Amino acid sequence: MKPEVKRYEVLVGSKPQIFETGRLAGQAGGAVTVGCGDALVMGVATMSAEPREGIDFLPLTVDYEERMYAGGTIPGSFFRREGRPSENAILINRLTDRPLRPLFPKDLRNSVQVIMYAFSADDITPLDILAINAASAAVTISDIPWDGPVGAVRIGLIDGEFVVNPTYDEMGASDLDLRLAGTRDAVLMVECGANELSETQIIEAVEFGHQAMQPIIETFEKMAQEVGKPKREYPSFVLDEQFKKDVFARVEAPLNELFDQTLPKAEAKQAMLAFKADVIAEFAGEDEALLSDAKEAFDAAHKAVVRSRILNEGTRPDGRDFTTVRPIWCDIDTSSRAHGTGLFTRGETQVMTLATLGTPRDAQTMDNLTPVETKRYIHHYNFPPFSTGEARFLRGASRREVGHGALAERALLPMIPDEKTFPYTLRLVSEVLSSNGSSSMASVCGSTLALMDTGVPIKAPVSGVAMGLVKEGDRYAILTDIQGLEDHLGDMDFKVAGTDNGVTALQMDIKIKGLTAELMAEALAQAKEARAHILRQMLETIAEPRPELKPHVPRIVTVQIPEDKIGAVIGPGGKIIRGIQDETGVQIDIEEDGTVFIASSDGEGARLAREQIERLTETPEVGRIYTGKVTGIQDFGCFVEITPGTDGLVHISQLDTQRVQSVEDVVKKDDEITVMVTEINQRSGKIRLSRRAVLEGWTVEEAIASDRPGGGKRRPSKRHSSNRRDRGPRRD
Repeated sequence: MKPEVKRYEVLVGSKPQIFETGRLAGQAGGAVTVGCGDALVMGVATMSAEPREGIDFLPLTVDYEERMYAGGTIPGSFFRREGRPSENAILINRLTDRPLRPLFPKDLRNSVQVIMYAFSADDITPLDILAINAASAAVTISDIPWDGPVGAVRIGLIDGEFVVNPTYDEMGASDLDLRLAGTRDAVLMVECGANELSETQIIEAVEFGHQAMQPIIETFEKMAQEVGKPKREYPSFVLDEQFKKDVFARVEAPLNELFDQTLPKAEAKQAMLAFKADVIAEFAGEDEALLSDAKEAFDAAHKAVVRSRILNEGTRPDGRDFTTVRPIWCDIDTSSRAHGTGLFTRGETQVMTLATLGTPRDAQTMDNLTPVETKRYIHHYNFPPFSTGEARFLRGASRREVGHGALAERALLPMIPDEKTFPYTLRLVSEVLSSNGSSSMASVCGSTLALMDTGVPIKAPVSGVAMGLVKEGDRYAILTDIQGLEDHLGDMDFKVAGTDNGVTALQMDIKIKGLTAELMAEALAQAKEARAHILRQMLETIAEPRPELKPHVPRIVTVQIPEDKIGAVIGPGGKIIRGIQDETGVQIDIEEDGTVFIASSDGEGARLAREQIERLTETPEVGRIYTGKVTGIQDFGCFVEITPGTDGLVHISQLDTQRVQSVEDVVKKDDEITVMVTEINQRSGKIRLSRRAVLEGWTVEEAIASDRPGGGKRRPSKRHSSNRRDRGPRRD
């Protein structure tokens, strides 16, 4: 029996989104498809029947499954099967997880799994916003306890006007790429790239987006009423209140004494672990059942003490006030062979970014469901265990590392010169050497230094800072340059990057159930002052990009050739282009529009390669002199190839300074001769050439006059008599 399908349509901006449930995945806790145009994403949400024992956190996993069939393509891997999630899929995972997670009950220990599938991709509609909405709808109508729903939109800024859910093409003309999700009352997640927009413009965009998502939220509420399942009861993992009070009373004073010492991170961590072990042993004793409760009670007390000191005493764990940035020092040129290096240290956070410049063929090829085929600016971020004083196995890049790299990339992308003026592929790798808060923003700063050290003519230097929040009821404190403990125990991680002219990137994660525009505006204003301070410190090390690229950077020369001449440069089977590269030692890349990139560490090699390419592709001009090969001989003259594939006729009268009886008296096939172009027939394209003009040293006007019937005068010679009978038949 065919199931009953419920369909809901909502207009978001100017485009309808269609939500359906009841057709697919009937055994999941909740399953919803969302479509826009030809794009279609399914979200499913399921909760385990039993809780996981021995954990003190919500076991939530969010996965976006990027299937290449959605775009009508076969995966490019050797096995022709999707493998490890692409960077695009990982970023959508993170984008979806962040607004969902704060709304689950804090005492829930049942495993919750949310999965999104891309079923159709049309290269018009971005799938990330659809994935968030599909996931939110699935959880909303499921039996999983949740304080949603959440709606998500993307906001662009095109010609000064905000646009809701712009297409890929529209995004190409947008100064803003703002993705945000929230509830009816507040914003939960912000991910933003911008072209130096002001803080005021960012807030206006957030408010505009929050209003634009309201019809989606209303639709989800309607779905919950009409097709939603009753929310399931679950075993609540809540500590006994009296037990928590007893632990707090025991640890409050010693914790305050410990924080008053403002120890470095490593020493503070050791002291805290020793004290925690004593307290757990004191309260749990030999009872293993109380062990996890004692740990959780201690952690709750630790959090309460830190937050109380901030809100009641205005004191942060390291003794700073709310707006002070930790001490900063920077360096450049650390690696002799890397193309550029930037070392940025802020407090106990240290990141070194190393830059490498390559040719256009080094651009990353993308194999995902977006229309973007290549990427010439690549930013990678690595977070090794020693950076936090730990020892563990090294694995591939984690979701966090991919996300932080993408954020740093987004912050700097608007400042990278375009390919026409700077035809390089750029790869930056940020190595986190020490971490105690906001290594992603330290990566932005280190990368700016590395780019300037390389000599990349960036439009403006970029700095970044992470802001925090502690909020209890109506009381709150916004913290500048948060360290790890404040991130862990606070309510917000709000990262802002930009230039002196405006914001280029923004990312917000919160643990509470939303953030108002007013609070966000205050955080942005406080971050602006911090960014300016950090940037001043950076510019003391290097004030502007080096005037020239570092010595080990390959030099790239750009030549523009007609598109119909590309084949002449490549040659049959690539023979000609390989020959040029072998002879000159350069690397040549040719774009479809006829742009030729010549990369070489040897300036002379690049010059020779450029000359050869220009000769191969130049268009003959009247008056130009060429050295070419004789390709054919006739009674009336010979044909000479002056450029690859282009022949011209040298009439017998123009072969020599004196009269010629036979063409082969002067030239043979495959001989090389130097000639001047005297005529190009505009209709037929036929070209007339003159060797005589070169030998005589004539001007182009004299050569043209000579190469006309009856034109030009010859000097008498012993070989050629002026007697007409001796001169043989006339050849015109």
